Amino acid sequence: MQFLKTNRGRVLAWLVTLLIGGLLVWGTQHDAALYRDPIMRVTQVTTGTSSKETDDFHNTDVQTKQTLHGQILNGQYRGRHLTITNTYSRSGAMDQRYRVGSQLFVVVHDHQDDHLTASAKDLKRDTPLVFMIWLVVGLLLLIMQFSGFMAFLSVAANGVLFLIAILLNGSTQGAQVLWIFGSLAVVFAALTLWLVLGANRQMLITLATTLGGTAVAIVVGLIVFHFTHERGMYYESMQYVTQLPRPLFLAETLLGSLGAVMDESTDIISSLFALKRERPELSAAQVFKSGRQIGSTIMGPLINVLFFIFVADTFPMAMLYLKNGNSWGYTFSMNMSMGVVQSLISGIGIVLAVPLASFLASRFMEKKVRA
Repeated sequence: MQFLKTNRGRVLAWLVTLLIGGLLVWGTQHDAALYRDPIMRVTQVTTGTSSKETDDFHNTDVQTKQTLHGQILNGQYRGRHLTITNTYSRSGAMDQRYRVGSQLFVVVHDHQDDHLTASAKDLKRDTPLVFMIWLVVGLLLLIMQFSGFMAFLSVAANGVLFLIAILLNGSTQGAQVLWIFGSLAVVFAALTLWLVLGANRQMLITLATTLGGTAVAIVVGLIVFHFTHERGMYYESMQYVTQLPRPLFLAETLLGSLGAVMDESTDIISSLFALKRERPELSAAQVFKSGRQIGSTIMGPLINVLFFIFVADTFPMAMLYLKNGNSWGYTFSMNMSMGVVQSLISGIGIVLAVPLASFLASRFMEKKVRA
């Protein structure tokens, strides 16, 4: 009881957050009317026989047939009962298993009198998506409070800007992709740091470090491309690209490097400002040395984070290539080579950001940092 009295506001915030999450989850389970494609809720599943499949490379999988009985929830066939068949594999590479309660999009092929024939198209996934978004936002607001709200606001604003940039790139047929996403990178960095840090000297120093480190990393990458004539750059491995792949790859690398450099720059400069606040007698040389020491502890883990993200992104397709008789060299070229180049360029930006952040902070920081 004492805890409830002293933390009444926090408890109320938790209850409101849980209520909002419950309403969102319930709403997405009953929002079929918002979709144009027919949606069927599975009410009964009959599992059939399973068969073992083996290909020419001795990869084995098990396929199982199931009969789905359900009811259409929206559109002109709303309320109609439907029976469809589905075949799923144990690997789940190109298909999936449906269960009672699943909501799935269906394609109606024919309708005569009371008989409908259709096939399953895909699973309706808005409920888990909305739940995860609510969970992230809820934790941000409840744990970080105002800082969490500003972080969420920056992500939402950047998402809108990214969508606008994609639409603008599509309207120009990809002819100005580097200019569009280069400008977007500047806006991303400025808006994010302004919302998170506020309009102050720390924000300006972090912004200068972020843009400077990213720009130098990209320039170094372009210089290496020029002298090596881009040997080993397999742009054809960029799947489903409908415009010139090289500018698109550079834009992708620019945004990826920007995020890594901004992360490191924010950590270093925030730490230096806090250190200067506690010890205002520190000289510029001491601040620079402290920044290098902080950067040396951050740099290694951050580069490894980039590597792990890269491995996680390419691992499934690389395994598929290897399991289908492709060599390690070909698998690396078609799946990993471009990601390795992006990781190396980002790593260059991370390394260069350490002395740059330390120098700018030591030279342009106030002699006495206000709390």
